[in-house]
Amino acid sequence: MAVRLGDDAPDFTAETTEGTLSFHEWKGDSWAVLFSHPKDFTPVCTTELGAVAGLKPEFDKRDTKVIGLSVDPVDSHGDWGQDIEDVTGNSLNFPLIADPERKVADLYDMIHPNANDTLTVRSVFVVGPDNKVKLTLTYPASTGRNFDELLRVIDSLQLTAKHKVATPADWKEGDDVIIAPALSDEEAKERFPDGWDAKKPYLRVTKQPS
Repeated sequence: MAVRLGDDAPDFTAETTEGTLSFHEWKGDSWAVLFSHPKDFTPVCTTELGAVAGLKPEFDKRDTKVIGLSVDPVDSHGDWGQDIEDVTGNSLNFPLIADPERKVADLYDMIHPNANDTLTVRSVFVVGPDNKVKLTLTYPASTGRNFDELLRVIDSLQLTAKHKVATPADWKEGDDVIIAPALSDEEAKERFPDGWDAKKPYLRVTKQPS
């Protein structure tokens, strides 16, 4: 069964590079990113894990915890860490789940048989403080992810969770936003006293609220 937007993120207990961990307990009231990679000691995955490690301070600023997963065992994850540091200059600073029995991978539908019936695809799940799934992404094994884009999406998710706005194409932190269509002009005047630019009756652009 696929995990979809708005679903409760399935809880689990698993072995990781930082010991036995229960997902919801580890996550607490924070946001979290759970992402899978196909296999340790492979080229694209090495660059990805290093990229996440390098961006860890940016995730921390957003009160967002990151955790990785593959079907490799814990000792493989540990040994691989040195390669990641050698290649990217970043040492692993977040837990990696060892899932050789595919328990978590099956919970989150991370194995797509028509792509590969033994390895996890490049899945991403962003989970909110309420343990609901806020974002899902799936990439093939051949394509490394852009984790700066993931930070951009988290900025949007956190902003739109707090204010009655949406973010337009290519939006980034500090750019103008769109007033939610469900908000009447009268309600919008209370929330956005500086006004807005009505491109269309349904498209009202305003400054990003703080």
